[in-house]
Amino acid sequence: MNFEQVCRDIKSLKIQGATNVAKAGIQALKIKHDPASVKKIISLRPTEPALRNAINFSLKDIKKNPDLALKHFGEAKKKIIEIGAREIPKDSIVFTHCHASTVTGILKEAFKTKKFEVHCTETRPLYQGRITAEELASAKIPVTMFVDSAARYALKKSSIALLGADAILSSGKVANKIGSELFAEVARKYDIPLFICTDSWKFDPLTVWGYTEELEKREAKEVWSNPPKGVKISNIAFELISQELITGIISELGVYNPETFIVEVKKAYPWMFDNTP
Repeated sequence: MNFEQVCRDIKSLKIQGATNVAKAGIQALKIKHDPASVKKIISLRPTEPALRNAINFSLKDIKKNPDLALKHFGEAKKKIIEIGAREIPKDSIVFTHCHASTVTGILKEAFKTKKFEVHCTETRPLYQGRITAEELASAKIPVTMFVDSAARYALKKSSIALLGADAILSSGKVANKIGSELFAEVARKYDIPLFICTDSWKFDPLTVWGYTEELEKREAKEVWSNPPKGVKISNIAFELISQELITGIISELGVYNPETFIVEVKKAYPWMFDNTP
């Protein structure tokens, strides 16, 4: 696959999930890593610090060790799944939204020793929740799909909520698929613990210096291909979950509240903070 094709697949969402986007970015980087190409790769998905972190890490030794970042993602995911599986209660209902490979990995691992079922949302407009439902059903995990507007009902009956993440800010806020903070607020109302399951490379070090995380807005045609005249379409892809709504962040570093998680990231990956903007 050539450089332009990889870039198109990232931009068009043919490649889904922040970790998969980062891996594809590394693939593109191995093909072309001149300054203009690096800038293009990073610009493809603005709400993806894992992509930026992976590219910046890889550039340190792209000629000798181009796959070093890929090794991190593989090892980190195994740890996240192992740690997260311990958090799933027996005979429970787990709520999730959109699709995150860390979440489905945790659920499949936990189901080896525990019985539970899953409530998931369809996740309009591109229905990434169907990917979650198909994956879990293939693993013989009982799963019920709800339309997005029925999430309160799905959550009310749940014991725990697991979400992925696209970005984590220095404030402790987490960017995830639109609807995530709404569902987090519902979870808090019903005293349902909410965990973010993510690779720590999704922390955005730029936010330490006051930069704001850009929340991607996508094309209107994803929502309505031919709307009537006078109808405007808002297709905001992500929103920020307030840190006080998050019980814990499950990463390869362990399970920590948002504030402690950021401290642990700084200790584990000081290179993220080497280059001030």
